[in-house]
Amino acid sequence: MHSFPLNIRLTCGLFAALFLLSGCQSLFPQPNEEPESVVNSLPIPHASHEYTFDSFRDDVIGSVQVITAEYEDTLSDIARRFNLGYEEIVSANPDVDPWLPGEGTRIVIPTQFVLPDAPREGIVINLAAMRLFYYPPAKDGELQTVITHPIGIGRLNWKTPEGVTRITVKDENPVWIPTPSIHKEYARNGEPLPKVVPPGPDNPMGTHVLRLSWPAYAIHGTNKPPSVGMRGSFGCIRMYPEDIVGIFNAVNIGTPVRVVNQPRLFGWRGNELYLQAYPILEDDKRNHNKRLNDLLQTAQAVLKAQINGRPHVEINMNLFEEMIHQPHAIAMPITKQNETISTYLDNIAKVQNTLPVNATWKGELNEKLDMADDASRPVQ
Repeated sequence: MHSFPLNIRLTCGLFAALFLLSGCQSLFPQPNEEPESVVNSLPIPHASHEYTFDSFRDDVIGSVQVITAEYEDTLSDIARRFNLGYEEIVSANPDVDPWLPGEGTRIVIPTQFVLPDAPREGIVINLAAMRLFYYPPAKDGELQTVITHPIGIGRLNWKTPEGVTRITVKDENPVWIPTPSIHKEYARNGEPLPKVVPPGPDNPMGTHVLRLSWPAYAIHGTNKPPSVGMRGSFGCIRMYPEDIVGIFNAVNIGTPVRVVNQPRLFGWRGNELYLQAYPILEDDKRNHNKRLNDLLQTAQAVLKAQINGRPHVEINMNLFEEMIHQPHAIAMPITKQNETISTYLDNIAKVQNTLPVNATWKGELNEKLDMADDASRPVQ
């Protein structure tokens, strides 16, 4: 056996020790490690309140989106983030627990709307949709703009009236003077009201109000935002605090306001005919089966139905019947053959669960109110 000099043996021992201490990875090339966090590749959600469209061709705005719920999400939180009302998002997700959706649950965001069948000027309010549409004046040759927000409406026995009215007064930091009937209602519930409620956080009219030519009715904010998208007022139309400010600043005194009740809406986009079905309000006793046939025939006969290939499209009657019997408040094309509600929603693009670009709500308020308490205590 060969014997190496002491200095060589010490040198080899030193290299061996360094090898063990540093590990093999320091001496041999290794593949690149995965980064600790992966950038979210899903697109950021788009704004859900302001759209431009060709009013001579189309009646549908926006698009449906899908997000994945996070641990602390509720449908009420998600609704406000995407400028939706409570009933809208619940109808679109009938199998989801509104208060405990669960982390990882797929949530449909119904930010696609068939515009109401009404003149596209001023403010149009669809009670069945619990949604307001404002059409700013458009210049000749320009696409039309529509701004839409969810609203709360009058509860059962305190209906919001239908018809045409106009804005007569714009009040900032309003004083609320309850009517005698509202005083009686609160007194019956053991909660007597003062004669006058001053501006501030206890004022149910919020910070801005648009008074109408209908006495005792107005469009205003609210101090209970989670109730937007429900029937809970004494007939007034209430909006999220952030939404009423924008509408208040945009409209002028004299702006017309049309209030309609249209639970079934047909409209064209591209070469497709869309249907949007909302649950019928409890006190709406009209013959909606007859109205449905009339509305469909009208949608197929209007002038814009003759554009390009539109006269030749066929109705998917299975999807049509499914949407009528399961009103999800989601606008869907009923001229796509072999489509069902399930298959349509399966193909909706997923987006990040975050504030949309140009969202009206920035999340700084972050109210966590009890919806049950809010529903049982109506406000003006």
